[in-house]
Amino acid sequence: MDPRIDSSNKRSALLRSVLVIYTGGTFGMVYDRESGQLIPFDFERVLDRLPELNRLDISITILTLPTILDSSNMKPAVWIELAQIIEQHYTQYDSFVILHGTDTMAYTASALSFMLVGLSKPVILTGAQLPIGVARSDARENFITALEIAAAVDTDATGNPCPIVPEVCVYFNSLLLRGNRSTKRESVQFNAFVSENYPHLANAGVSIDYNRPFIRPCLPNQPLHIRTVLDPNVTILKLFPGISQPIVEAVLTMPTLRGVVLETFGAGNAPTDDWLLALLKAAIDRGVFIFNVSQCAGGRVTQGQYQTSHYLQQIGVVSGADITTEAAITKLMVLLGREHDRGTVATNHLRTLLATPLAGEMSE
Repeated sequence: MDPRIDSSNKRSALLRSVLVIYTGGTFGMVYDRESGQLIPFDFERVLDRLPELNRLDISITILTLPTILDSSNMKPAVWIELAQIIEQHYTQYDSFVILHGTDTMAYTASALSFMLVGLSKPVILTGAQLPIGVARSDARENFITALEIAAAVDTDATGNPCPIVPEVCVYFNSLLLRGNRSTKRESVQFNAFVSENYPHLANAGVSIDYNRPFIRPCLPNQPLHIRTVLDPNVTILKLFPGISQPIVEAVLTMPTLRGVVLETFGAGNAPTDDWLLALLKAAIDRGVFIFNVSQCAGGRVTQGQYQTSHYLQQIGVVSGADITTEAAITKLMVLLGREHDRGTVATNHLRTLLATPLAGEMSE
């Protein structure tokens, strides 16, 4: 797929080049006077809406996906398409900005962090709570600052330019977050995203202050390769007081099921009813991977700390430590896509990978 428009008339080897990938979402809406409604606008005319882009010392190219999506319709197939676009244009551009609807942005950011193996360039996702065609829209600030962060560079030990943030991130409302540590918290305020278990990577005020100790190091000579096989046979099972045996049984005995994100209480605790533990163990014995994630936004699973989680550890439930649900479900999809051998070696290997940080998504 080739970029459809070059929104910059500045082409110079000295300028940082950014490929902007527009997927859809609230960002690209404008007010239609005739109908009195918000409608999508031709994003290739973004300069008409954002003349400020002409003042950035960045070479910007815009690519619009063939099908514009509300982010509620986001699917793994689109994640694969995004990864392939980045791979195809990886050597042509210094960085990438993805304009995305907010509802599933944390899922997309998490998935891409596992799919873009060896990434050493910025991939910044951003969007807006109010459309660009609304007077009080947050779209302008989010987009412009995401571009500045994507183009920001330092020099390495040899004096060569190196991006400051060479990883998948979410930028929103002055905060830069690691993508696979982000969660959407708000639907009515501008501060839509949080990262409860990992520090912000940057804070954009009068200047952009980078939290450098928590940013992944730049490794410019790494080759990029992408993972494009994702297994969708996964689900999220959220425990609650009074959850019934037939409901859990219906979920855990689905014939094609391969992975479950089990949202537990507090530090990874679950009811100790015999029927629940028996169903979980039976699923694990069939080769289903159970990934324990805390329901607490700022929580961390510590299996074995309490008796109610000790039983989970005994039957083979994998601790997700402080991973988010968004990162856990996409990590399962990506890893299960890699593992087609259901034998003991593959099972043990995948269990190890689930419990191991692969892209900074969980603490050691």
